[in-house]
Amino acid sequence: MQMKRILFTTLFAAMVTGLFAQKVEKAKELLKSNKLAEAKTEIDNFLAQEKNQKNADAWYTKAKIYSAISMDANAKTQFPNTRMEGFEALKKYTELDDKMLIALQIDGYKPVNEMYTGAYQEAANSFNAKNYEQAYEGFKNAIAVSSFMTQKGWINLKLDTNSTLYAGVAAEKLGKFEDAASYYGKLVESKAKGEGFVEIYKWVANHYFEKKDAANAEKYLAIGKEVYPADPFWAQLDVDMAREKGDKAQLFTKYEETIAANPNNHLYRYNYAVELYQHGYNQDTAKRPADSEGFIKKAQESIQAAIRIKPDYSKAQLFAGQIAYNQGVDILTRSKAIKGTAAADVKRKADLKAEALKKFDEAIPYFIEVDNLLSPQGKLKMEDKSDLKEALDLLITIYDQKGMKDKVKEYEVKFNDVDRKH
Repeated sequence: MQMKRILFTTLFAAMVTGLFAQKVEKAKELLKSNKLAEAKTEIDNFLAQEKNQKNADAWYTKAKIYSAISMDANAKTQFPNTRMEGFEALKKYTELDDKMLIALQIDGYKPVNEMYTGAYQEAANSFNAKNYEQAYEGFKNAIAVSSFMTQKGWINLKLDTNSTLYAGVAAEKLGKFEDAASYYGKLVESKAKGEGFVEIYKWVANHYFEKKDAANAEKYLAIGKEVYPADPFWAQLDVDMAREKGDKAQLFTKYEETIAANPNNHLYRYNYAVELYQHGYNQDTAKRPADSEGFIKKAQESIQAAIRIKPDYSKAQLFAGQIAYNQGVDILTRSKAIKGTAAADVKRKADLKAEALKKFDEAIPYFIEVDNLLSPQGKLKMEDKSDLKEALDLLITIYDQKGMKDKVKEYEVKFNDVDRKH
């Protein structure tokens, strides 16, 4: 009797196994007949039973059915999330299959290829329609699939460049800047190149600079320099990072290095002049550094170099004039501080005023050049309009000090016309 019970149990197990196989085969037949909803129901019911959870063939069949649904215009409307659910089923199949994934190989890896191309195409369509939320999710899905294929050795792709690029762009457009930095960062780290890619390198380095993440800013700056060495952005960011550290000596050294490496770039010389002057000059003379005159002199040398390189750069012309004007104001302030009425005091006062007017005379040609450069241009950018008004206002002040009322009137008319004309 005991042997009969054992035999009966063995036969029952075989019957059950055969029944399981029939259910999976039925799901496969429904898939072949393109009865996708019925095939889905069949395989879902089968895998819903815990005892069937380790059936590799069932998981592979689910992956194929779900992939087919995601590629069918009508079926995917009814079952919208099947692509990535199918992808999870495929991953489960690879964990359980002990036949070296023969079924997948026989199919030429079709299900997983469909999952990737389907996810990418739908994401691209959403991106072109400016539906960036769907595009972002879609590109993330495409990356998940391609990364898995690379991990398994099915494809030789270190980085899915297009999906990573557009995932970053979509994230940026959605205001998800940390996500964008992550995707863009992968492109930079892989040293990917393409039309316009230099802007991605800049974006990532600047993102971390603005976050005050010096380590990452320096990391991506170094890669940017290596891949796009001719772009002037890196030199400027180098300077900006030196400024952020608060060490003026280090900052000025960085400027000197940058100017030596880019001798024909007027902007570095202009910016260096501004930095030097801001450090050396303060309206309150008591707050100026010990070597104030040295810094101001060096600023003048740098701004003159900028003007020689690009004479039509109105900001450099304006700044050169402002330096000379401020020197005149300093001298005039010393003159006004003399209160004595003795002959020596009166003479000293007059001499200082004359010296101040000489400085004002030095400033005049620069301010006039700003007027000559900007006034004929018609509509001006806000910053250029502000520069023009500043130059005209200082000319009015200078000519008033010189007692030249006709010139005062001339430049007052010009000043009052700026907003109307520009």
